[in-house]
Amino acid sequence: MPFLLYPPCIDTLDTLDTLDTLDSLPFRIASPGELDQLGPNGLADKLREPPHLALPWLGGAAVQGNLDAQMILGQWFLAGHGLERDEARAFAWFKYAAHAGHTGASNMTGRCYENAWGTLQDDHAAAQWYTLAAQRGSDWGMYNLATALVLGRGITASRSQALDWYLRAAGMGHAKSLNIVGGFYEDGWEVERDAAVAMDYYRRAAEGGDFRGQFNYARALALCGQEHEAIRWVRQVPRTANGPFIEKMLAFLRDAPDAALNQLYCHADDAAQLSSRETQPST
Repeated sequence: MPFLLYPPCIDTLDTLDTLDTLDSLPFRIASPGELDQLGPNGLADKLREPPHLALPWLGGAAVQGNLDAQMILGQWFLAGHGLERDEARAFAWFKYAAHAGHTGASNMTGRCYENAWGTLQDDHAAAQWYTLAAQRGSDWGMYNLATALVLGRGITASRSQALDWYLRAAGMGHAKSLNIVGGFYEDGWEVERDAAVAMDYYRRAAEGGDFRGQFNYARALALCGQEHEAIRWVRQVPRTANGPFIEKMLAFLRDAPDAALNQLYCHADDAAQLSSRETQPST
């Protein structure tokens, strides 16, 4: 198996456990000869098949050095997609691909350090990997680095640097970053307060599918007297929002001092109950 030792970017592939994990996948992998028989889009076609059929091809490609395959295999291990969830193996594959230069894997290595997925929790290492991912052009890396800069988590806090990275990610269409830039303009953080600019960022975040952006856009619309559009957007939120956010949204709308926001409460609550019924398993 042709493993290479890549020059360390930030830390090193420094444990035998990492290499053993990479060299002992818990399923059969396709041979180099089998992989050679795939056409130009062969691997992509295989990945559309059920996981148990796709895994031999994904694993074979990963072992042969396909960085995208290594990244995807890490994601499948992390999510338990078609195989037993294994955070240690996920971390190993992310880190291996990251050391070889894969942008998305660099960000996911940071996520593993931040959340202690398959490794010890280390905010400093997470921030370093987010920095590398951002420099390599990952919008998620930019977002995660910016968030670390806002919170001072593993890196010296700097809202001005954070805004710069959020703006770069927003320029790439990253919905969560668009929403946060909207917050900077609404609150006057590092920029002149500008409700119109904030609303436009919220709109773009909402259209990009970010549930926080959808809520903020609905809130802004309601305060501008655009009730029907506000209702349409606030009803979108429960489709993708997590439970804690929905609870906070409903409490905010119910207790808000502005009547325009109060009027959104019943619509948001109705949409949340409908979404809850739709996601309950049938009996």
